[in-house]
Amino acid sequence: MAHQDIVEFNDGDFQAKAVQSAQPVVVDFWAPWCGPCKMLTPIVEDLAGEYKGKVVFGKVNIDDNPRVAAQYGIVSIPTVLFIKGGKVVDQHVGLRPKPALKGKVDAFLAR
Repeated sequence: MAHQDIVEFNDGDFQAKAVQSAQPVVVDFWAPWCGPCKMLTPIVEDLAGEYKGKVVFGKVNIDDNPRVAAQYGIVSIPTVLFIKGGKVVDQHVGLRPKPALKGKVDAFLAR
């Protein structure tokens, strides 16, 4: 299922691969049963390709990785976290069209 430009994060590697990443990271928290999450997936995949080398895009399946979801207070999905310098600097809950999410990524990179 994993797209070539998307990193699958889990409870065991989230700290090392996402929080401690040298590059900015955009993380999509999702679950297989979530309809809006399925609609967001191709948007995230497109953006991952567009921002390759500038931003790490990843996904966390909250059913398989409840510790990370709980640690970041994820109560609704999809939730997208924007992590830079080891800190969550922005987040978005719910489905957004690609132009809106791209705008958030651009603003995130400009920080």
